[in-house]
Amino acid sequence: MFDFHVTDHDGAARRGVMSTAHGVVETPAFMPVGTRGAVKAMTHRDLVDLGAEIILANTYHLHLRPGADLIERLGGLHRFTGWDRPILTDSGGYQVFSLASRRTVDDEGVRFRSHLDGEAHLLTPERATDLQWALGSDVAMAFDECVAFPADASAARQAMERTLRWGERARRRFEARRAAGTGVNPGQAQFGIVQGGVHGELRAESVDGTVALGFEAYAIGGLSVGEPVPVMYDVVAETAPRLPPACPRYLMGAGTPVDLVEAVSRGVDLFDCVLPTRNARNGQLFTSQGRLNIKQARFADDPKPPDERCACYTCRGYSRAYLRHLYVSDEMSAATLNTLHNLHFYLDTMRRIREGIKLGTLETLRQEFHLLDSRPQAHAPSNAE
Repeated sequence: MFDFHVTDHDGAARRGVMSTAHGVVETPAFMPVGTRGAVKAMTHRDLVDLGAEIILANTYHLHLRPGADLIERLGGLHRFTGWDRPILTDSGGYQVFSLASRRTVDDEGVRFRSHLDGEAHLLTPERATDLQWALGSDVAMAFDECVAFPADASAARQAMERTLRWGERARRRFEARRAAGTGVNPGQAQFGIVQGGVHGELRAESVDGTVALGFEAYAIGGLSVGEPVPVMYDVVAETAPRLPPACPRYLMGAGTPVDLVEAVSRGVDLFDCVLPTRNARNGQLFTSQGRLNIKQARFADDPKPPDERCACYTCRGYSRAYLRHLYVSDEMSAATLNTLHNLHFYLDTMRRIREGIKLGTLETLRQEFHLLDSRPQAHAPSNAE
């Protein structure tokens, strides 16, 4: 049931259509992050109204609570959550990477202790594949090992080669599951992940080995982990053209609006990132004039909408003064209204990118976003916020 075809080009940028068991996705596309099966502060009706065609959920978190077995018994992730459009599930590789003090890695897999109750778990390529098969997502990611920046060539090679071995095991298990013809979503597709840190020769080797395993599509992993932004762009520019042109290309975990435009111009089709939702909950809004921190006192009596050029529900109905009042008053609706705006901004950015590719005007949009990104901006939220 999985298919992808490109409809338009503008340089290296591609516009296309990705078909899955639960519907089609126009690419380039941004996937709102619903880690535990829910995009924070949003209902599914909100996401549909915003035009989201696909969301991301996380295997690690759903495995720990409520459990993939329970979700499978209740008909799979789509029926359990009530979301009937496509879902991509991350394998959990990045989550166990972030649990450095709680996990150990070897060729078998990753042993870690739950951040919820301290219970010991073993996550292997086969187990991650089985869990995602039980969830019934439309796209399942192969299990990979991610290394932080900076990682020298030796450490990056070790993780890259382990990811290749794990990818082979994950693909073998996935094909056995699919051949059996059972499961809540027998039309599931599996994406392989390219690793190699910021080392070009390792990335090229990883591409060759991963593509040889015959996945339905491929992701560029191991970026947005602390490397300078220009370095990320260089790695994407070197890696994306090596991937099969007939398959979607997914850049995992990036990024800002200008990152999306830059990566699309280098041939990427799919994105996810927590920035629009997390920053919204911290009172930071993405606008056509740059980032806006609604918590600032200067907005206390500002009658203007967050973005006068924006047509989202929040900007049509609410002032900066009211949104600041909600935020400093700790009202739940602050997270909802801010998130509605930020996701609209991201999804509308993708719509404009698709239109730019079709019309051959993507470079104009790219320059517009660079101008926007260079304007003076309030500080980004710290980890403590």
